[in-house]
Amino acid sequence: MLHLRLIVPTDRTDDVVRTIEKTVGTTHLAVVPGAARDPAGDLVLCDVAREAGDELIADLCALGIDKTGSIAVEDIGLSLSKHAEKAEEDAPGEGADAVLWDQLQEATHEESTLSVTYVAFLTLATMIAACGVVLDNAILIVGAMAVGPEFGPLAGICTALVRRRPKLAVRALVALVVGFAVAMALTVAFSLAMDALGLFTETKLNGERPNTGFIYAPDWFSFVVGLLAGAAGTLSLTSAKSGALVGVAISVTTVPAAANAAVALGYGDFGQTKGSVEQLLLNLLAILLAGTLTLLTQKFFWTRERRRTQRA
Repeated sequence: MLHLRLIVPTDRTDDVVRTIEKTVGTTHLAVVPGAARDPAGDLVLCDVAREAGDELIADLCALGIDKTGSIAVEDIGLSLSKHAEKAEEDAPGEGADAVLWDQLQEATHEESTLSVTYVAFLTLATMIAACGVVLDNAILIVGAMAVGPEFGPLAGICTALVRRRPKLAVRALVALVVGFAVAMALTVAFSLAMDALGLFTETKLNGERPNTGFIYAPDWFSFVVGLLAGAAGTLSLTSAKSGALVGVAISVTTVPAAANAAVALGYGDFGQTKGSVEQLLLNLLAILLAGTLTLLTQKFFWTRERRRTQRA
């Protein structure tokens, strides 16, 4: 269940109440006249089944409440109420499958913004992966994959494409491209410094690497894994099962490929650099394709469910 806290201009309260009452899956409606001071208006509270939340939020935005008042949405951890149980039964579909598009857009907006923290995490992850590729250490590679924040901008691009928000897509794309460019440039400098200290050597990079040699050898398996990971990551965001994102991050070769390209570039090994960049681009393309298709499928499914409920 979701809890909605609304600040509504007094002249729109009746419209809001009617909208809530006609939405299947709502309950616990309460109105406190004149309670709001900034902005001034009435305080309206209600609970709604997650699977009906997106429809209700869209209807409230259509009334202009997001502009003239306020719409705050919270997840309810525990609700002991027969009315809540009935609301969940009446609402179409399952709550775990529901997509709150405004919540998804807000989440991906924060994760896909080019910031110092985002670049720092991506750079540190790339440097950790650089140590992993030189030492042929799979544990360091896995750790770097888990630290990398690159799925945020990828999800932001997918969301912007499905919602037809070109500005948001451009912002996320800038964060992705600039973030990797800065991370790889700093990792080149890091690799040269490690070489000067005798910790990195070109012999280790070009030696037998059974655990990490795949990083600069892209193939169809890389593309397939990227597709699967992109779909899984998108589902984890839309269903609020964020724990799955760690597995998604570990399953795709993005940060390690960028790291291998940076180290190889530092040594002038353009063959490995080219293969690593191809691996990076292949995985990014697969994730974007799978994420966009997953969101389009979910949008189609919930649009059909909403129409079916309205007809019923």
